[in-house]
Amino acid sequence: MATGNYSAAPVFVSVGLTQQSEVLLPCFLLFLSIYMVTVMGNLGMILLVSVSPLLHTPMCYFLSALSFVDLCYSTVITPKMLVNFLGKKNLIFYSECMAQLFCFVFFVVAEGYLLTVIAYDRYVAICRPLFYNVIMSPVLVTFILGLLSALAHTSAMMKLSFCRAHIISHYFCDVLPLLNISCSNAHLNELLLFIIAGLNTLLPTLSYVFIFFSICCTQSSQGRSKAFGACSCHLMAVGIFFGSITPLKQLLSSNSLEQEKVFLIPMLNPLLYSLRSKVVKKALCK
Repeated sequence: MATGNYSAAPVFVSVGLTQQSEVLLPCFLLFLSIYMVTVMGNLGMILLVSVSPLLHTPMCYFLSALSFVDLCYSTVITPKMLVNFLGKKNLIFYSECMAQLFCFVFFVVAEGYLLTVIAYDRYVAICRPLFYNVIMSPVLVTFILGLLSALAHTSAMMKLSFCRAHIISHYFCDVLPLLNISCSNAHLNELLLFIIAGLNTLLPTLSYVFIFFSICCTQSSQGRSKAFGACSCHLMAVGIFFGSITPLKQLLSSNSLEQEKVFLIPMLNPLLYSLRSKVVKKALCK
């Protein structure tokens, strides 16, 4: 088994979701359906916000940005995986693998912070309506944090050499599967992984704790019930999202059912947020 860097073996082999040939076609049809619903739902939300004056509000702009991120990071993974379902060899070039890693980290980190911004937006709109236009600001910082995380992971990964036949035990180029086939000292990469993943999980969690206690301290019982009602679907999306991307969970679980959550999130978000909104329904009918 030869060792060395990507110049010696420029092609990785992805194990994929399953090795059972009899389920490859059903899996292809399943994920093709999920991807089509994801594209139509998120692209539809982006177009609806752009053309409807009723939806030219901060909340709807946040939902449009969320739909854009969902569309992008599902496109980073799914088309290549669909091709692999129908091919005999799940090959991916080194440059493609690094690009996929960069884009996935970028969009998945941005998604986590966008969900936090949306939660804070709802809290301010319901509990601090007089300060809404003052407090809420653009979400460019979410993309900056995603870019910094992606640059850190990808640049550190590109310094490693890979061995073990370059077989990736995953369905796309993620951080942990690539570290598992590295022949180099990956202490820096592991440190970056837990620092970045820890911060990107801790900061949103602390924000949710702050929002929760702030809502509980609200004097108006009607305001509390309205706030918790508005946050119900959001908490569901957040739980699925962070439950599926936590590195510790990936270390402890190899169940593909857990991995499928990554594909379900972009499909569910338009349903959880957009169709639940009366304003969005009204704009869609018009």
